[in-house]
Amino acid sequence: MGLDEKRKMKELQEITFPDRQKELSEICGTPVLYEVDWTSFADDLEAMKFLDNLSCHRTNMAFRAMCIDQIGKDSVKAVMKKVKLKNVKDKKDMKISFADGVLEMHLAYALKTDGMYSDNQIKDVVSKGL
Repeated sequence: MGLDEKRKMKELQEITFPDRQKELSEICGTPVLYEVDWTSFADDLEAMKFLDNLSCHRTNMAFRAMCIDQIGKDSVKAVMKKVKLKNVKDKKDMKISFADGVLEMHLAYALKTDGMYSDNQIKDVVSKGL
């Protein structure tokens, strides 16, 4: 891992993710953890540059849409525990799932918007499990 990657990872770990985790917990009305497979990002600065936008921003927007009323908030609060994120190199290795209160996404972050799931796709996957 080079210097630029180290700096970006430190920024993500110490600034970006604590803020996004706090925001998601406030949206859901319950503590929700972001868990990142940092080793999958270690050699991929391009992927790190898009991690916040393609995962955190979109995930938080999806949960905002689900938590627009008390029914949604209560449903999410009763189930939601964690969001697990992993970087993959190829679009064919992407996946999204929601089980046992855990939203897991493997995205091809370096592919930018070609390697992500939309807010609506995230919302649909989670909504089916609530």
